[in-house]
Amino acid sequence: MTSAKPRWRHLLWLALFFMVLLWPIQRLVESYYLEGLQRKNRQTLDLFVANLTGTLQRYEVLPQILARLPSMQQALLSPDDNSVLQHANHLLKGLQQQTGADVIYLMDMQGLALAASNWDAERSFVNNNYSFRPYFRDALKGQTGEFFGLGNISFKRGYYFGSAVYSDGVMMGVIVVKVDLDYTEALWGKTPEQLMVTDKNGVVILASQPDWRFRATRDLTEQEQLSIAEHQPYTSVHPQRIDLQPNDWLTFEQDLHEIGWQVSIFAPQRLIKEPIRTALAVVAASLLAVLLILGLLMQRRRHYLERIAMDAHAKRVLEDNVRTRTQDLQTLNSRLKQEVLERESAQQELVRAQDELVQASKLSALGIMSASISHELNQPLAAIRSYTDNAKILLDKQRFAEVRSNLDLVAQLTERMASIISHLRAFARRDRLASEHVALQPAIEDALALTAKRQRSLQVEIIRDVPDATLWVEAGETRLRQVLSNLISNALDALSEKGLPRRIWLNTRVEEGWVVLILRDNGPGFTEQALEQACEPFYTTKTSARGLGLGLAICATLIKALQGRLLFANHPEGGAQVTLYLREIPSAVNLRSSEDRFE
Repeated sequence: MTSAKPRWRHLLWLALFFMVLLWPIQRLVESYYLEGLQRKNRQTLDLFVANLTGTLQRYEVLPQILARLPSMQQALLSPDDNSVLQHANHLLKGLQQQTGADVIYLMDMQGLALAASNWDAERSFVNNNYSFRPYFRDALKGQTGEFFGLGNISFKRGYYFGSAVYSDGVMMGVIVVKVDLDYTEALWGKTPEQLMVTDKNGVVILASQPDWRFRATRDLTEQEQLSIAEHQPYTSVHPQRIDLQPNDWLTFEQDLHEIGWQVSIFAPQRLIKEPIRTALAVVAASLLAVLLILGLLMQRRRHYLERIAMDAHAKRVLEDNVRTRTQDLQTLNSRLKQEVLERESAQQELVRAQDELVQASKLSALGIMSASISHELNQPLAAIRSYTDNAKILLDKQRFAEVRSNLDLVAQLTERMASIISHLRAFARRDRLASEHVALQPAIEDALALTAKRQRSLQVEIIRDVPDATLWVEAGETRLRQVLSNLISNALDALSEKGLPRRIWLNTRVEEGWVVLILRDNGPGFTEQALEQACEPFYTTKTSARGLGLGLAICATLIKALQGRLLFANHPEGGAQVTLYLREIPSAVNLRSSEDRFE
């Protein structure tokens, strides 16, 4: 009986230790869930910002292109001619439907809208004056006018791009493209996290909560209030302050410095507090269960001792046996508990790691496949669009033979796209494509024909030093054309950044069992960083609107699969030089291809 108090005192000390242990456990759990929430919302924020900037960049140069249309210039030169204005209205409406812009409208030098894509709508922009808008004033200064605001006629939010229209070097008016951002806002969906986009005045312009729109996140300066009153971008001249309690939200922000916007994601604190409370409840319950088990064991042992003490002499042997068995059971019980806990912990870590690995693999495969298909189909699609546009013009002129020729070319490009998709699908399955007996000169001609329109538009001179005798190489019919098209397209992209003259040299030679193709341009050449990282996926010196950084990576992968080589350098006389090594095959050898067997 005298030993009971010390045992219970130890149990109380153990309970106190468990209570103190809850605090570091809470900090650890809080850090774990907070890190996961931050990683998730940072990724979401990056995706939304990329979507928003991509939408704006798609329409940024559209007003400059439309300003060169003769119909727009004629409408400004003959503002009183109804037939000219009606033609401009129909043209703008067709362009609006093709580009997906919200509204396109043309204004004279006084800001009066002469023609608009919504000329037949109830709230037409025609005959309304927009000279007070900043995009109009900036366009008159010869700049690209940009402005976000609420339409004073349509009452819809939008981002405006404006550009001046010239005729014979004289400014005649301004053409404006309005971009609807409602769809970008609607992509957010129903989530606990809330979206907010503020402009340079700190006023909410896009939000997942409708009642947050056009409310100020801070006090406006006097200059900002005067600017709002002059340009009228919001529903009110004096936006009300938005009431957000900082203790209720976790904020993630990213600035769009080019346009002065800030994108923010507000995550409720309950997303952190609820899991923490649940985890602490589980831990506390587990510790309490341990204390109860220990207390029961201690109480049971005490009863045993009391009963054995009633007849110490008669039951000494039994007491020793019981004590020995009790100790063995306690040891075995402790071992079993420890093994169960370790096994459960290891199992949970394994399941978590497997889930994260599967998800990462899915995202990686999805990103690579979608980016590759987008890059590889871009050139054939551009060529198909060009051929179909020419076919329409030739059809109007009843030049049916040339129309048939264009349609044959479209069919060939369609077959090529199907072959590319089959190749990419086979590449995703890690299939080994058999090589075949391929003639190099026709592949070069096909690649040049595919980029002929861009060659003519850039006035690029093609200088070829290719022998008439057919050079047979070990390659894939489709894969070789992929590589050549990508290399020529990259050369044209580089030449677009310099003035005339623009030249591309194509030379071939045979050396020691290799057919060597050298493609050189007189562009700016490679930088040192580009020479080091040219074949790395997603590395590019182009803007996001012109390149994904996959072309040379795909070319290098295809050539490596054919046991060839692809080298990059700068020519001593200037410009980039790409050297392609392909295995030479005697004309009598014919390798069977498996590329055409894919469904």
